[in-house]
Amino acid sequence: MKVRFLADADLNRAIVSGVVRRESSIDFLTAQAAGLRSMNDPQVLALAAESKRVLVSHDVGTMPAHFRKFRNAGKRSSGVFLIPQSLDVGTAIDELLLIWLASAASEWEDRLEWLPL
Repeated sequence: MKVRFLADADLNRAIVSGVVRRESSIDFLTAQAAGLRSMNDPQVLALAAESKRVLVSHDVGTMPAHFRKFRNAGKRSSGVFLIPQSLDVGTAIDELLLIWLASAASEWEDRLEWLPL
């Protein structure tokens, strides 16, 4: 099964639109479409897991700790990709496209990864 992405509320929208512009068949749900604005990190992680989507976030400050707590509580995750704000948009787009093209969703389960890989 192909990787399906969920952008959290702080992810640069240019990354989502750039990924989808380059490959229209990618399933990349925006934070707005998912209704994430009022959710905290644990709720976003739970929604991503329930919907079997890899969460994509710029939240390198708090998301790693929330992810560890989520996993330590015995909860399963489809994975999380953290993109530092310092990474240029083009590189972030290329990384996500490569992940989508070259891997299966199951390869990212219960993993937290920083881009670039």
